[in-house]
Amino acid sequence: MTIDPPLAPRSGVQRADTSPDDQVDEPPDGQVRVGGAPDAPGGDGARTAGPRLAWWREVVYIVLVYVAYSAVRNQFGSGAGDSVDPRPAFHHGEAIIQVQRNMGLYFEDRLQQWYLDLPLDGLIRLWNIYYGVLHFVVATFALVWLYRRAPQHYRVWRNTLAFTTLLALIGFATFSLMPPRLLDDPGIYGGCQIYTETPYPDLEARGVEAGEPPCDEFGFVDTVAVYGGWASFGSEEMAAVSNQYAAMPSMHIGWSTWCALVLAPLLRRRWQRWLAISYPILTLFCIMVTGNHYWIDGLGGLACLGVGYLIARGATAWWEARRGSIAGPEVAPA
Repeated sequence: MTIDPPLAPRSGVQRADTSPDDQVDEPPDGQVRVGGAPDAPGGDGARTAGPRLAWWREVVYIVLVYVAYSAVRNQFGSGAGDSVDPRPAFHHGEAIIQVQRNMGLYFEDRLQQWYLDLPLDGLIRLWNIYYGVLHFVVATFALVWLYRRAPQHYRVWRNTLAFTTLLALIGFATFSLMPPRLLDDPGIYGGCQIYTETPYPDLEARGVEAGEPPCDEFGFVDTVAVYGGWASFGSEEMAAVSNQYAAMPSMHIGWSTWCALVLAPLLRRRWQRWLAISYPILTLFCIMVTGNHYWIDGLGGLACLGVGYLIARGATAWWEARRGSIAGPEVAPA
């Protein structure tokens, strides 16, 4: 008498110690199912992580968002051409300073002067490089790390970064703000021509430098122009592709805080977590000591981040529900 071998199950995987009723179905392509029952009304709550993330699609998505953001942002600053009127941005700068004075918290000018008086000028050039480079490097690292280590959280935090960045356009469009470094600048985008009531070509013809009479009312230094760094935002090349008055809100603070929120829970070692948490604090110091922002611009960045997170949570939940998927299992920090 011969015994035929059992037929292999046509769908799913059946263990030796389970009955056919306990069989685990294979998920459809592109989905990960956690639990023993198929997705069906009255099932045991099987969870799916939705379509797998495609790295190339993420790169395209992020690049498109940033390109759109940059294109719109530059419509309100020097990228719009030489006909830019610096008066609104200058007067907004005066208003910010007055608000901070009324609070007893206007100190950026004294902070910068104290720091530049340190030996070796406080190595200010390193802070200029920090300002121009880490903004993009750390955010890119955080996105990649999140993508690899916690994909179940990736979509909501990626969308948070996108909405935070796009919300900043409202501030750039409605509240052009001259950064501290330009208040005493005699150039086309500077404030000296306004408070001295002297056209900038005349100041240029006279060889007037920022910080020299009559362009010495505020006492700020454009540290990149004076000490060097990654790139001078006041140079003709940068002015043509960047908004000189995009100071409110500060996306350096918005992005750096986003990086801290993303990285700190994923890092295992304590010193790494503290480094992530300190990143937005160091960035706040950087934007002030380099003369690129007032501290209150950082509050604007945090406001954009908070609203961006709320929008991202709602939008991501709606999108995933529409696709019939919910978050997958937690991934341990690494």
